[in-house]
Amino acid sequence: MRLGALLGLLVGLLFGGDAVAEGPDFAHKVRPILSDKCYLCHGPDEATRQADLRLDLEEGIEAVFRGGVESAEGLRRIHSAEESEVMPPPDSGKQLKPDEVRTLEAWVAAGAPWAGHWSFTAPRRAAPPKLKGAPAVRAIDAFVFQRLEEAGLRPAPIAGRDVLLRRLSFDLTGLPPTLTELDDFLEDDCPGAYERAVDRLLASPHFGERFASLWLDAARYSDTFGYQRDEDRRVWPWRDWVVAALNRNVPYDEFLRLQLAGDLVPGPTRETILATAFNRLHGQNTEGGSIPAEFRMEYVADRTQTVATAMLGLTMECCRCHDHKYDPLSIKDYYAFTAFFDKIDENGIMAYFTPTTPPPLSSFRRPNKTSSSLVSGGRSPTLWRASVASPRRSARRSTARERLKR
Repeated sequence: MRLGALLGLLVGLLFGGDAVAEGPDFAHKVRPILSDKCYLCHGPDEATRQADLRLDLEEGIEAVFRGGVESAEGLRRIHSAEESEVMPPPDSGKQLKPDEVRTLEAWVAAGAPWAGHWSFTAPRRAAPPKLKGAPAVRAIDAFVFQRLEEAGLRPAPIAGRDVLLRRLSFDLTGLPPTLTELDDFLEDDCPGAYERAVDRLLASPHFGERFASLWLDAARYSDTFGYQRDEDRRVWPWRDWVVAALNRNVPYDEFLRLQLAGDLVPGPTRETILATAFNRLHGQNTEGGSIPAEFRMEYVADRTQTVATAMLGLTMECCRCHDHKYDPLSIKDYYAFTAFFDKIDENGIMAYFTPTTPPPLSSFRRPNKTSSSLVSGGRSPTLWRASVASPRRSARRSTARERLKR
């Protein structure tokens, strides 16, 4: 989870993949064209699909784009002068730009290679590209310079060492270097001075704080519950757990596993259970007209969509209501995924007069009562009394009765 691993993953995602080197990269050059111009009629949406052709699947690519530039039916349709044959159809409002046509031609000439959705493809190390201009100082520079060359741009001049340390410090800790740190770096003329500065910053406790801020955004962290009253939510111990995990360099797979199910690992501890607060960071409601069953399902949906976005690189919100229009996700996939988060026996709204996070419904069950005694998705009589019948409310009712008697 240190900087090198993060950069390696980024390079793998950006420049790895299944596309061959001879043609345009399918994921970054070709699929966006097909998605924009073709998927409306030949994509995942069954309601608008025509000719039973899906260009979001390799079978569809095989059918119309492979076989060479001269014989590919897809290219013939793109270049056709017949209004009844040309693709996209004139009445679709979609027109291919000349550079898009050239990209598709180069892709077909390379054999029309296909690659799956990037989040389903394991990252792999890619060899640094060969450059026409000056050689790169570091391997990652070669990838940056390649994109600059493609865009007809030149790299900026190399920054001074003081600027370099300032950028590095902000990147890794979110803080500027101190004057002492700056002086030490400028006076260090020995080889490896930059690498030593990186190691020092990675060992700083502020490293975990800086990178935790990124994960807190993805995990929808907040210090309040949201909704009407926006009560305080004291979940900062989970935030501190994230900071400590990053500073301890906890492996990424373990980092995710503990947050998803730290209570289910062998020999769970207070710390591994604390990590699972990730699952309870959604907004929680206290509004008087709230329906517990409705908001319980909102919480399930929130967990589903947060895990999909933060951990899987997928946006699943669309297929809560219908098959995804552009990604290979169906409404059936969505609700199959929600099943992992729909087993929590919880109440749909939190108690009005208590500042605590609502506990599972089982905490309120009477002895010898089964789950059938609870209203599905709602409150049991026992829960209603436990969460609503507070001393303050009882006092208000007593006062109201006395006034009525007068």
